[in-house]
Amino acid sequence: MPIFEYKCRDCGTKFEKIVASSQTEVVCKKCESPRVEQLLSVFAVAGSSRAAAKAEEGPCGACGAARRGMCQGM
Repeated sequence: MPIFEYKCRDCGTKFEKIVASSQTEVVCKKCESPRVEQLLSVFAVAGSSRAAAKAEEGPCGACGAARRGMCQGM
């Protein structure tokens, strides 16, 4: 089920709501007004690529030490 962002036109509160279908009535979480507008949401993905992870590795590829043999706590 998608999560949508809304803003109440009466009190200005911004909130998120999981919406099961387009038939679901959305009301403000603060003042319970049905006068809400759906905001434009940005899709985001968390994580990193293997290339980015490789750039952060140290010379031996195990930690982030500047030189081989300088690993701390490994």
